[in-house]
Amino acid sequence: MNGHSISGAKNGTRPSRQINVVLRSQDSAQASAQAHAIENEPLPAVKPLPSTDQFADIQKELDPMIGMDNVKALVYEIYALLYISRMRSEAGLHGGSQVYHMIFRGNPGTGKTTIARIIAKLFQKMGVLSKGHLIEVERADLVGEYIGHTAQKTRDLVRKALGGVLFIDEAYSLARGGEKDFGKEAIDTLVKAMEDNRNQFILILAGYPLEIEQFLQTNPGLPSRFPIQIDFPDYSIDQLIQISELMAKDRDYYLMPQAIFKLRQHLMQEKMNDLFSFSNARYVRNVIEKSIRHQAVRLLTQYASGVPPKQELMTIKPEDLKWDAKGV
Repeated sequence: MNGHSISGAKNGTRPSRQINVVLRSQDSAQASAQAHAIENEPLPAVKPLPSTDQFADIQKELDPMIGMDNVKALVYEIYALLYISRMRSEAGLHGGSQVYHMIFRGNPGTGKTTIARIIAKLFQKMGVLSKGHLIEVERADLVGEYIGHTAQKTRDLVRKALGGVLFIDEAYSLARGGEKDFGKEAIDTLVKAMEDNRNQFILILAGYPLEIEQFLQTNPGLPSRFPIQIDFPDYSIDQLIQISELMAKDRDYYLMPQAIFKLRQHLMQEKMNDLFSFSNARYVRNVIEKSIRHQAVRLLTQYASGVPPKQELMTIKPEDLKWDAKGV
């Protein structure tokens, strides 16, 4: 999955994929006859499905996102599968039954929640989910204070998520308390809900890569229940700079080249000092928002008796980028 790219899906086009079908049988003559019969069998009329319309909104959200080629490829593969499954059903073929529960592995700020929302919207557009909403929870929302309380809280959240996606961040925290911890009760309730409400909601578990792997080992039945597992890699320094410029642009601000240089040096140092808990795009967002506050104070002082020029109102200078000893 990580090696895939959907660069061809941009600008309204779709990646071309060659599919080679090989028919194997001990009786090649019989196989050939069967293939000929299938080939010449008239298919029911298939009404056209507006693929561009259905995926256009999703693509508009994905295209501006920096990096994440493997994630974008996964989203497109899910769309392709749903689209072809509908075409197969229209043609009188068996549509098949897929399980779409997912694992998102990645550090903070790598876009996991954003992609979960996009996936929920995609499933709603394709008719898999009736609502397409996202319920985002963590351990405190699931685990109760006494026996039976956890199961009830978990069932209530599953009920709210029906027709949409239940997204559990830092899901591994449910297994940290040991056998007597109520977190195990939440896991057992979720596993049962996945069976009882099959195809009615999608469960996405997210968190740090190592902790997620350890979590999946706590219950032998867990890994097989999540057939879609994807890694969200950390952003490179260049990608973080691109993200910072986009965040500033979305707010009608502009980072001076000297400010970009200062930010680049700082990000390199932060990633080096905080390799395992650096919060990627979330960290950059905090830096940009703090720089905007500092810019406001600077302008208010500099133009106390007048109105700053429009260019000044838009410009983030190196002196606007400030951080304490702990980073932002």
